[in-house]
Amino acid sequence: MSIEAITPASPGWRRFFGQRPMLVFSAGLLLFFVLLAIGAPIVAPYDPIMQNAEVRLQAPSLLHPFGTDNFGRDILSRVIWGARLDLQMALIGVIFPFVIGTTVGTIAGFFGGIVDALFMRLVDIILAFPFLVLMLSIIAILGPGLGSFYIAMALVGWVSYARLIRAQMLVLKGSDYAVAAVSLGFSRPRIMFRHLLPNAIAGSIVFSMSDATLVLLSGAAVSYLGLGVQPPIAEWGVMVAEGQSFITTAWWITLFPGLSIVCLAFGFSMLGDALGELLGVHE
Repeated sequence: MSIEAITPASPGWRRFFGQRPMLVFSAGLLLFFVLLAIGAPIVAPYDPIMQNAEVRLQAPSLLHPFGTDNFGRDILSRVIWGARLDLQMALIGVIFPFVIGTTVGTIAGFFGGIVDALFMRLVDIILAFPFLVLMLSIIAILGPGLGSFYIAMALVGWVSYARLIRAQMLVLKGSDYAVAAVSLGFSRPRIMFRHLLPNAIAGSIVFSMSDATLVLLSGAAVSYLGLGVQPPIAEWGVMVAEGQSFITTAWWITLFPGLSIVCLAFGFSMLGDALGELLGVHE
């Protein structure tokens, strides 16, 4: 019976994914990096921070497919372990701005008036400064480190989500079902977060994929400048910075972590486009 029950549904699923190759490819690419990060202790052939002066600056070979750096560390192992940290940066760097911006935008758009004016003036103040400059300034004040990067992203990145949700809330709060919810005596929090927000959040979910790309590139840039992840921890931005001095003689030190950043950012960007097409949202 179970075979008969699932057989009619199977062609539907195949057709669903077959018509969305971008969604399948991007999800598969991100899943690859997730599995690589989870299986790093098993997949990585060497310790990512173990130094070996006897094999320093070796070109890609069978023993070291991505070569070694100036300390004799295996680049492949460092790239694999770096996937953990870069995925973590992309995830945490999006979650906190998403939650803060969604909450602020929901409250501002629903209540309007002076509440909306106060929140939007705060948004205008933050947007008056270049994103990267403001983020670097906050990190410089707090001190280098991954924690400072997350705080800076939360303090700066929420404004985009707030503007998106606010715009949707201004439209949806005048809809028939919202008016009906008010007439039935539902509380304001219930109307905001149970009736309006689920219908307003699709655009923010799609934007979060593109924002993950920005967070990933920002994290790599901050680490490259020495304000993010600190050596000898394996992180792609740090690896690119370490290989800069050897770019003409040992190109593999910079090439492979740089390609990893591009591929992961490409995966997030494509997934955002695919979700936008699926949900009918256009950025």
